[in-house]
Amino acid sequence: MFKRLLPVLAACLLTACAGTAKAAPDTLDAIAVDFVKLTLEAGVREDGYVDAYYGPPEWQEAAKAAPREQAKLRADARALSARLAALPLSRDPLVQRRRAFMAGQLKAADTRLSMALGEKFKFADEAEGLFGVRPQLKPLSAYDPVLARIEALVPGDGPLSERVDAFLNRYVIPADKLEPVMRAGIAECRKRTAAHIAMPASEQFTLEFVTGKSWSAYNWYKGNATSLIQINTDLPTRISWAIDLGCHEGYPGHHALNMLLEQKLAKGRGWVEFTVYPLYSPQSLIAEGTANYGIDLAFPLAEKLTFERDVLFPLAGLDPATAERQVVLDAAREDLAGARLTIAQLYLDGEIDRETAIGLAQKYQLTSRARAEQSISFTENYRSYVINYGLGQDMAQAYVEAAAPDQDGRWKAFERLISEPTQPADLLKR
Repeated sequence: MFKRLLPVLAACLLTACAGTAKAAPDTLDAIAVDFVKLTLEAGVREDGYVDAYYGPPEWQEAAKAAPREQAKLRADARALSARLAALPLSRDPLVQRRRAFMAGQLKAADTRLSMALGEKFKFADEAEGLFGVRPQLKPLSAYDPVLARIEALVPGDGPLSERVDAFLNRYVIPADKLEPVMRAGIAECRKRTAAHIAMPASEQFTLEFVTGKSWSAYNWYKGNATSLIQINTDLPTRISWAIDLGCHEGYPGHHALNMLLEQKLAKGRGWVEFTVYPLYSPQSLIAEGTANYGIDLAFPLAEKLTFERDVLFPLAGLDPATAERQVVLDAAREDLAGARLTIAQLYLDGEIDRETAIGLAQKYQLTSRARAEQSISFTENYRSYVINYGLGQDMAQAYVEAAAPDQDGRWKAFERLISEPTQPADLLKR
């Protein structure tokens, strides 16, 4: 009888144990894995949502095979946010930043999925939900004094935008010289970055020229310290872009940022959330802002003039004697960067129509109609993403330059921004 009862008793004990056993505690690593898988599935549902991925290929294959519906993805993103909020606080400051970074990424996923499901947001609300900062926009009239200053640089008759555009068209790189000029610019950007930031010996990029895009250039990070940099040639490429694009897309911009995040966080710490880059997330404000500020960090104005005049102008077959006026004008036009955000807000919130937006872009971005149309097309495609350039640059610059008065110190602060789990709120801390 006793022997016959043993299996019954064993089963009862197992059942009792199962009923009282505690589930394994949740972890940040577990939430990170679920976040990556959710992001990959959202990328299947929306083309362009995932900007880069270099994690386990089987996760990507699984996402393509059976992606959740967007409503389910949004519900699961909110569940992940709740799990994240329930975790005990860590005493490690870097882990605290990792957790805050993840919270921002999940808020952005919730916002973008809500947009895909038909929810409408005002420009500022959308920007805050996606990119972690609420833009404070100036009225366009605030940029009129900048236009007045630029009038003095390009005197003459006719609309200022036409005069500026005609002047800058003198500095178009001939098509047969475009690749060597761009490669020379990127090489100098790399040289200046490598003097301050250590990079893997295996790092490299492929350069391609494309057409039919609403953007001027794009970095597609492939993992293992490798990028594809594409340059759009729909419109003539001006000489200043050799440095601007070389820094922004390459060094110390997107290529350097993604490379360091992969090296130090994804591989160095095993933080899998850094193997995926959702485009519509606070990560983009850091990426675009530091990439824009990286131009000025690598090339202070006098050094930019010297390199363009002595190296790039002769390589492009342009007259080096005219380089200074072009560089000074480009620098002055940077003070108009915020106008692009205001125009985007007015257009996306329905306060102006497309034709008005194009006209305002011509006036306040001092560009041709064709370039203004490309700018508005970008806004139509990427919406509030435009804040990441001007506002992101201003925030990155303020943070880095408050951190140190000298160039070496600023490079160190810059490297921290692009190699740690940085979110926009970090840029507001001093």
